[in-house]
Amino acid sequence: MMADRGDIAHRPDGSGGQPQEWLLRAAFDGTGMGIYLTDPAGHITWANPAAATLLGFPTDELRGADAHDMLHRRLDGTLPPRSGCELVTVCREGRSVRSEFATFATAGGSLLPVSWLASPLDPDGEPAGVVVVFIDIVERLDAAGRQAEQLVRAQKLTEQFRLLTELSAVLTQTLDVNEAMTRLGRLLVPRLADWAAVDMFLGPRDLRRLAVAASGVEPVDPSWFAELPSLPKGASRSALVRVLRGEQALLLGPEQIAAPPDGPLAAAHDALFNVLGGSSAIVAPLRTPRRVLGALTVARTSATRPYTEADVDLVADIARTAALAADNACLFGQQRDIVDTMQRHLLTPLPQVDHLQLAARYLAAPAGSQVGGDWYDAFVLPDGVTAIAIGDVAGHDLEAAGQMAQLRNMLRALACDHKESPSLILDRLNKVMAVASDVPTASVILARIEPPRPGGEPDTRMLRWTSAGHLPPLLVTAHGQARYLEEGQSLLLGVHLDDVARRDALVPLPPGSTLLLYTDGLVEVPGTNLDTSLARLRRHAGTLARSSLHDFCEEVLALAPSPRTDDIALLALRLPPPGR
Repeated sequence: MMADRGDIAHRPDGSGGQPQEWLLRAAFDGTGMGIYLTDPAGHITWANPAAATLLGFPTDELRGADAHDMLHRRLDGTLPPRSGCELVTVCREGRSVRSEFATFATAGGSLLPVSWLASPLDPDGEPAGVVVVFIDIVERLDAAGRQAEQLVRAQKLTEQFRLLTELSAVLTQTLDVNEAMTRLGRLLVPRLADWAAVDMFLGPRDLRRLAVAASGVEPVDPSWFAELPSLPKGASRSALVRVLRGEQALLLGPEQIAAPPDGPLAAAHDALFNVLGGSSAIVAPLRTPRRVLGALTVARTSATRPYTEADVDLVADIARTAALAADNACLFGQQRDIVDTMQRHLLTPLPQVDHLQLAARYLAAPAGSQVGGDWYDAFVLPDGVTAIAIGDVAGHDLEAAGQMAQLRNMLRALACDHKESPSLILDRLNKVMAVASDVPTASVILARIEPPRPGGEPDTRMLRWTSAGHLPPLLVTAHGQARYLEEGQSLLLGVHLDDVARRDALVPLPPGSTLLLYTDGLVEVPGTNLDTSLARLRRHAGTLARSSLHDFCEEVLALAPSPRTDDIALLALRLPPPGR
């Protein structure tokens, strides 16, 4: 028997043969795919066991049934019209049709997701019916569903990572606490919340609301930013109070939001929900490793989109990032207060002697510690001559400020102790710097405003100066003629070349003229030619010859680059008019 069956597929002579009926039946019965045949009218004439198993109908019950009425269903379980059924058109049009997704009705009343292929039967050229082969795609859909869920989770994690990255970038662009927290609110609304609020301690007991952002509310009520009540001494069920006392982020549902407040601070928090609404909220601490700075509240007003525990983790991460930015801003503010005081003490008041007018201005760089290496000085020497100086140590931070103070004080001491020309004083300073200072290099102008020369014009004083790599002084006459004093240039301080001598320059200062010393922050603009900026300053200063010295300085500062990247120091000297 086994030998006979082995000869069915091919005859011994190698010519093709037709499978016997029992082999075809075994093939149809043993496959895992459902197969059924219909006559031209669509009635099932035969079904294999796999079809009966998948559909839950006995084979005898399937035989003779109208395939369309018995099996075909829409996704909602309703019977589609026969006229639009793709399976019905197979026999009528004589072409194969395939569907990757359809639903068949089962004996239990459920829907079976299937993928099917239907082909017409026409062995003699006449339509004899249709063969339908289908497979169960439940496992495939489950796998696709799992993949879709994983994709959704991955997309959500990517979006959260993008939000945290953007948040870090935005918050680190400012060192102002109020501005940072305002940016935080704008970033979260409406992306993550319908409204958000930030409450922070600005002192041991000074709790304030720094930011409120709400969808469709612009501008927000100024009263929301008033000082908040202090933390209560006793226990409180308020989420804000609990978080400010050190608890982790809290998820609030409608019941917690609707609960009556149990104290003034809770009432101030509750007032936001009364005005802006809220059916779900998260209150997270603005916490650093050192302390709790405040709290972030985010809320959603729609009950169809409540926050989940996963959202709590995200908001907690956001609050931690914001807390670090706020802490840095607070530390910067404290440092700025210290260095502002330091700057005021380093830049001493200007003397007013011998009918000379002196005025100075200092603008710190907008970034860094708001104090830097630019400086000016004016003082009266033991011989009665007024000395003026301006300089620039590289950098605009605390280190540059300290180096500037060293250089300025050493220059003052050397100028007062040695009755020498400015060039010799700078030579001495250059040697002292090498052993008594950590200043690497610096540019400096040192000048003496000397009385009129014997036999010269009685109202014309003399300027004796030297420049160690600094930008040239600008002299503006009372008639508006302006020119740069290019003489007296030599090497930067910190550069030691024995064969290069410093030299002095001597020019008359006409009565009523104005001498301007300045640092490079006034004229150097990245990407712009320096000569162009100097020419612009010269032309503008010429128009200010008859302005008061105060207005002269203010108008010159108006030429400063915007945005600025460096410190600016100005020192202006106005000579008395003729006869004074």
